[in-house]
Amino acid sequence: MNSMISVRGVSKHYETARGLVRSLENVSLEVEQGEFITLVGPSGCGKSTMLNLMAGLLEPTSGEVLVDGKVVTGPGPDRGVIFQQYALFPWLTALQNVEFGLRLQHMKKTERRELAQHYLDLVGLGEFAHALPKELSGGMKQRCAIARAYAVQPSTLLMDEPFGALDALTRVNMQENLLETWQQERRTAVFITHDVDEAVFLATRVVVMSPRPGRISEIIDVPLAYPRTEEMRLSPEFAELRARVWRGVHHHAEEDAA
Repeated sequence: MNSMISVRGVSKHYETARGLVRSLENVSLEVEQGEFITLVGPSGCGKSTMLNLMAGLLEPTSGEVLVDGKVVTGPGPDRGVIFQQYALFPWLTALQNVEFGLRLQHMKKTERRELAQHYLDLVGLGEFAHALPKELSGGMKQRCAIARAYAVQPSTLLMDEPFGALDALTRVNMQENLLETWQQERRTAVFITHDVDEAVFLATRVVVMSPRPGRISEIIDVPLAYPRTEEMRLSPEFAELRARVWRGVHHHAEEDAA
């Protein structure tokens, strides 16, 4: 396997009114092509900073980030980014929202409409193609955002707590839906979450980060087969992995508090 994302000795510092803030310090990580990585850790440990560096929305203070062998110097169509806020255009239908990035790529109308409909079907929103965002539930809006990110066919999907604002049942459904889509497309995925169950359920590997300045404290392999099922969540193997990730996160959180 080849590394799709390489984070090499990256630090990110901010100058603030209170002085220098070290968000990340000398972080290195290799994400293989087709992997699903989840990032967990205490609040303020630099998870979102790391994702934004991969997305090209921030520049590192030192070190470098490479995607598919190229140094990241800014945002690009090879990286689809999904945030907790749905960021849909309220005046466009679900189909038009998914088409938006394809229009920017100057794709012909017939072709982009067909592709947008394909990805709406893939996330289970095919029947809602002509609905406006105000007519969609929170989970449906987030599925539309995922379809839009997939439609431009990025090599990598970067997700910052995309299910954080959803109720528990919708969240579980969205996790299963996302994995179904990921298994069909097999794009490299990096997913930030505060939810340990979510981190284990989705990931091929869980990256545990320590408090600021953010560092990688542990990388935990998740050797559970795909597709992941509800029964798997109740298995002893899942409970053992969950406990290991939980200890990793909360041990560092307690150290920080002390």
